[in-house]
Amino acid sequence: MRKQLKKLFQPRSIAVIGASDKTTSIGFTVMRNLLEGEFKGVITPVNIRHREVFGLKSYYHIGDVPEAPDLAIITAPSYAVMRIVRECGKTGVGGIAILSAGFNETDEEGLHRLERIKKIAREHNMRVLGPNCMGFINPYLGLNASFSSRIANPGNIAFISQSGALGMSTLDWAMEQNVGFSYFVSVGAMADVGFADLIDFFGTDNHTSCILVYMETVKEARRFMSAARAFARHKPIIVLKAGRSREGRRVARSHTGALAGNDRVFSAAFQRSGIIRVSTIAQLFNSAQSLAMQPRPNGNRMAILTNAGGPAILATDYLVAKGGELAQLTEKTYEKLSESLPVNWSHNNPVNVRGNASAEVYQTALEILLKDKNTDGVLLILTYQANTDPEAIAEAVVKVNKRARKPILATWMGEQAVVEGREILESGKVPHYRYPESAVDVFLRIFEYNRNLELLYETPPEEPMEFKPDREKALALIRKVLGEGRQQLMESEAKELLSFYEMPVTNYQLAHSADEAVAFAEQCGYPVALKVASPDIYHKSDIGGVCLNLPDEAAVREAYQQALDNTRKHAPKADIRGVVIERMVNKPFELLIGSRKDALLGPVIAVGKGGIAVEVYRDTRLELPPMNMALAQRMIEQTKIYPLLKGYRNRKGVDLDLLAFTLCKFAYLVMDFPEIQEIDINPFVMDDKEGVMLDAHVVLDPNVSRAERRPYSHLVIPPYPGRYRRTIKAKNGTPVFLRPIRPEDEPMELEMVNRLSKESLYFRFFGYVPKMTHELMTRFTQIDYDREMAVVALIEQDGKEEMIGVVRIIADPWGEAAEYAILIADEWQGQRLGSQMTDYIIEIGRDMKLSEIYATVLSSNKGMLTLFERKGFDIQREDFETFHVSLKLRESS
Repeated sequence: MRKQLKKLFQPRSIAVIGASDKTTSIGFTVMRNLLEGEFKGVITPVNIRHREVFGLKSYYHIGDVPEAPDLAIITAPSYAVMRIVRECGKTGVGGIAILSAGFNETDEEGLHRLERIKKIAREHNMRVLGPNCMGFINPYLGLNASFSSRIANPGNIAFISQSGALGMSTLDWAMEQNVGFSYFVSVGAMADVGFADLIDFFGTDNHTSCILVYMETVKEARRFMSAARAFARHKPIIVLKAGRSREGRRVARSHTGALAGNDRVFSAAFQRSGIIRVSTIAQLFNSAQSLAMQPRPNGNRMAILTNAGGPAILATDYLVAKGGELAQLTEKTYEKLSESLPVNWSHNNPVNVRGNASAEVYQTALEILLKDKNTDGVLLILTYQANTDPEAIAEAVVKVNKRARKPILATWMGEQAVVEGREILESGKVPHYRYPESAVDVFLRIFEYNRNLELLYETPPEEPMEFKPDREKALALIRKVLGEGRQQLMESEAKELLSFYEMPVTNYQLAHSADEAVAFAEQCGYPVALKVASPDIYHKSDIGGVCLNLPDEAAVREAYQQALDNTRKHAPKADIRGVVIERMVNKPFELLIGSRKDALLGPVIAVGKGGIAVEVYRDTRLELPPMNMALAQRMIEQTKIYPLLKGYRNRKGVDLDLLAFTLCKFAYLVMDFPEIQEIDINPFVMDDKEGVMLDAHVVLDPNVSRAERRPYSHLVIPPYPGRYRRTIKAKNGTPVFLRPIRPEDEPMELEMVNRLSKESLYFRFFGYVPKMTHELMTRFTQIDYDREMAVVALIEQDGKEEMIGVVRIIADPWGEAAEYAILIADEWQGQRLGSQMTDYIIEIGRDMKLSEIYATVLSSNKGMLTLFERKGFDIQREDFETFHVSLKLRESS
């Protein structure tokens, strides 16, 4: 895939189809921008009416160009685009940027055209940017392949925008702010190349250290999440997502649906991916600036150093309101500050050194604050006053910054009087902001980013180890309900479904008469609750279908009739199947656990404060499955009710491990059944010993078909594929355990790679041996199991695991073909491991529905060529040094 995108974004030759001398046309603007830039490659105009454009020979058709260009930029009318794309494919063009508009991407015909363009490009192995985009800019090539009149300065930020107009405005702003870019890309309608492709490409680009995204929506959410999770650790991804105000447009009938909202689901997805989410363009670049200049904070405790009280108070208020903490300085720090600062300093944090503070005072105080163990970062505030020297103070700060291991952020308040001071800070890699709230905002966002990176190490397995769900009974129940033409389970059925996953539900019974209701009430003991049972009614309490705390037989009989009468009155067409009787349970905490399937991001899980006022409190946290105990605990800790749940003053809390375990069980239920549209458990009551689910609603999606569905394809984060575990034997009889790679395998793989001979590394990396950095090894070990599979070979050596081999396949953007690679430790070569591991990865490739596995092999690597020949690969010479080998697994679609 990288080779294809390289032709698109790093072309050596370009054809402009629709090039023109007409000054009002896009074809004119693109030609002018290409020629006025510093691009050294060949530029060829194509125009059906002209033989010459901009003094260059023009061709009627792309097929007439003597040598197929790497990139074709299409500016022709929309009606001609499909034909031109087909001609580009036949000609052998590498990539296409379609700037043409008029595709009406929101209607059915427009979507059909986009799919046709994508299919044609796929047939000819081309990648397509757009249509309806402004193009792209590669400053390092001096290439302005867009209709923007300005080319960006070279830098280390890759900017991706779904809005061409916003992109151009941002580019103009960035030029004024002296912000440089590695790439600037407008994606338009994303018929083919989208966010995931670009994150993959920029993630391995040497010029790019940070990726900024303006997003309105996302296509292929699973691929986007995969790409983000692969690169977010070492190349921060900052997203400005539009559409927050649409949160209420799809309010569902359930509590969970009302509390989730599409925008909140995006926030949960970004958090799980290690993405930094911002709300404004200023925050987008502020965050990028800080990440480029400063270390990340390990905590949220900030010290504030200021020469004015007002801005410091505002900064403190904002810090605390947004979840940060004012650092509690140690006694030792206070002593050192008192020894070094003027007597009138504030003697607390914020550290106010007063308006006439010198550069030496700022420098000394800053050095002391950075050494405090309770401080995770320092905010410097300077307001211009009569005796203030902004430049000297900035120079002192820069001097400290060179040795600092904690982030320093600065606010030089004012304009003309502090301009030079700001320039000194920037050149000294100290990020500066006009207002203290902006600095605090960046500090907290980067801290949260650092915390979220920990989630990337969590790889919940597809099979639970701690309990055994009865999937067969659950599936039978779901099929029964759908077979009856129903989408909604009755409460009794919902509780039965939950019980199949060992979740604690009340002892209940479905009664079809008052006598049956009384009999069960007598059996379970008073007081009892009575609820009408109907697949047509969601919130039974809203129509008087629920009666609580019934103390005796008379009350049960009266409630039975009352519930039926109320239901018939408010829902006369409802199918009433009786009433549910259960013993009343009183516990101090009422919680909500729920799930709803988002149209783009799949199932999302919610937990928080429950009860009848759940929409009023709106205390829920969202998370995406799969989940494990660590993720569940993090989710619980982020609720507002958490301080009470863990125990407050003399009041006991709940069993937090039990709550987290229940969430994990719930997540497995959602993972296993794509048929579940939503689940609403409210309340789930708890005390310090146990929890019970008192009410549950389940709605199914009748449109889900399990035929030909890949496991867990409804999730945007695939679980760890534990089914791919196998034990084999080496030729010498040693048992070797094969399993998919995990993020925590990084040290083991690095140790194996460092033991390899130069010859093994030469064969694996085709002569060029990259430096085995933490970043590179993370890329090898943190993979998306949906599009890439790496299986490691492990042995036990001196009581610990040792990696002796790894085989991997990496699928193309369409999930059709995958590239194969293998690495066996030198001392284990010749032990038939390569043969057995190749057989296994081929088997996995078939299970992944791949059509082909291929590889490039050096002609000098006789061992691998022999292995491929034995396995039935087709072997074709590419050039003097390499062979291309391929194996068909099935016919491509």
